[in-house]
Amino acid sequence: MCGLLGMLTGDGSASSLVELISGASRCMRHRGPDDALTWNDDDLVLGFNRLSIIDIEHSPQPLLWGPPEQPQRYALAFNGEIYNYLELREQLQEEFGAQFATEGDGEPIVVGFHHWGPDVVRKLRGMFAFAIWDTVTKSLFIARDAFGIKPLYLATGPGGTAFGSEKKSLLQLLDALQLSDALDPRAIEHYTALQYVPEPESLHADIRRLESGTYATLTPGSAPAVTRYFTPKFTIRPFLRDGEQARYDEIAEVLRDSVAKHMRADVTVGSFLSGGIDSTAIAALAITHNPDLITFTTGFERSDYSEIDVAAESAEAIGARHVVKVVSPEEYVAAIPKIIWYLDDPVADPALVPLYFVAAEARKHVKVVLSGEGADELFGGYTIYKEPLSLKAFDRLSPRLRRAAGRLSDRIPEGTRGKSLLHRGSLTLEERYYGNARSFDDARLRRVLRNYRPEWTHTDVTAPVYAESVGMDPVARMQHLDLFTWLRGDILVKADKITMANSLELRVPFLDKEVFDVAEGLPFDQKIANGTTKYALRKALEQIVPAHVLHRRKLGFPVPLRHWLAGPEMYDWARQVIVDSDTDHIFDKQFTLQMLDEHRAGTVDNSRRIWTVLCFMIWYGIFVDGSIDPQIDEPDYPVLL
Repeated sequence: MCGLLGMLTGDGSASSLVELISGASRCMRHRGPDDALTWNDDDLVLGFNRLSIIDIEHSPQPLLWGPPEQPQRYALAFNGEIYNYLELREQLQEEFGAQFATEGDGEPIVVGFHHWGPDVVRKLRGMFAFAIWDTVTKSLFIARDAFGIKPLYLATGPGGTAFGSEKKSLLQLLDALQLSDALDPRAIEHYTALQYVPEPESLHADIRRLESGTYATLTPGSAPAVTRYFTPKFTIRPFLRDGEQARYDEIAEVLRDSVAKHMRADVTVGSFLSGGIDSTAIAALAITHNPDLITFTTGFERSDYSEIDVAAESAEAIGARHVVKVVSPEEYVAAIPKIIWYLDDPVADPALVPLYFVAAEARKHVKVVLSGEGADELFGGYTIYKEPLSLKAFDRLSPRLRRAAGRLSDRIPEGTRGKSLLHRGSLTLEERYYGNARSFDDARLRRVLRNYRPEWTHTDVTAPVYAESVGMDPVARMQHLDLFTWLRGDILVKADKITMANSLELRVPFLDKEVFDVAEGLPFDQKIANGTTKYALRKALEQIVPAHVLHRRKLGFPVPLRHWLAGPEMYDWARQVIVDSDTDHIFDKQFTLQMLDEHRAGTVDNSRRIWTVLCFMIWYGIFVDGSIDPQIDEPDYPVLL
């Protein structure tokens, strides 16, 4: 787990950019405080900050490798972990007689690329963003993992192509690339509607992201040629009546194997633990490999917004040592500018703040933690996935009658029972569902944005994804959409950026290609059944997780944001952020203040909408006009074994 940065020039001037790349890499020091190196030839400069996890004393990066006749043909910079690296080493030795100079998990990537070419990405079981430079063919190969766990930003201009783990580093290279720092109005609208910036966009028009499940090749003077190598497809394999238990056993077994692989490290591995089934399952499986496992949770003083007690009960049940961090409203507010700086682009998910604090606490004890991200998307865990059942009656209506139901809902007063059901039932799945994070409907979006464009709303993002899922059942279509939007736009961004802000590596055993191969075949009634979500997963975990969490509803790290924004904890602070922000050309600040006052009065819950605007305004103050100092003071961390 590290931070990489590179620049490929088109004129052979790379050697003159070494100092620039080295300087731009420093703002990613939190991603790799253990070592910092650069390498270059005439065409490419690579910078690297290393967090040493495997083969601690060796495996420096950029890593140079080549066959005996060309011993330094390739230069590799790699962020992530390859969990089947031992098996890949063995396969490469058996098939090609390959020789290795390190014990690390990066070397099999470049050796595999030499022998298999781009197909190496299909053999990797792990999380990764990497770049391989071939000094013979003068070609660069870059790739991201299947689900988008690790980030990779790109910027191509007349001065060349830059790529890196964090956008803030690329911002320092825009002049050398001869690019602008202008913002992207389409991305701003997408962010405001969705609470995150969807891939491949960023809020800066000239900086984009290599999408999850893709790789790209480029040569000096050329733009990246992108290829998609992984598209998740929920191809249903119906259960035989006597085959259900066998499928549950298969799920349990593949999870055991994934956790075992994710425990591979030369440092201590801990585990995040909330009150839910996903993180509890991971911790329960992890402790079979490390009896001294430490688990970490966070919460708030309000008991109705805290899972501390449940997590502590789970830790005791599995026999783990448990560490708790309680976050006060004052700590929460004070940390927000710093957190948004680490994010690169705003993500208006309140849960990322407690995640920041629990990651900081975990880093005092371990270098690596496991977590339960991805279980909901793979196994059908979000409550909204039950909606196709509640709206099933509407499927029998003609389009004309459905539209009539929508018109009727418009005439029903707000707050009346049944209004929302009628409205949502009048819409198709594509019209009503665009992920877990819609904060503004079109009417409010039109009010809050100065330059609202209806063609840039959620369908601009979701329509191409829905087109790929035609023929899947409704729950599978929602899962497919979330894999390409919510998961990689919110869940995995905060998982990577917020843990790496604390030089902590987070691993997600559910987001493993072997686990997906089992999950993708589950039929509708093995996801949503008996009034619960993740039905098959719960059945598979009956002998693994404590009974008190087996059927507990999903909460994650809940945040009392609704109460704080209406009260003394945050109202005055939020109002001052809005008034001071120099974003009048982007947001209607009077409407924003109106939403805040409505929220304080209790007439409507505007908390997520207000939070979305606040996060952008703070981001703008940090990255655009410089009016906000995030006060970054990255500490030096000890190497914890």
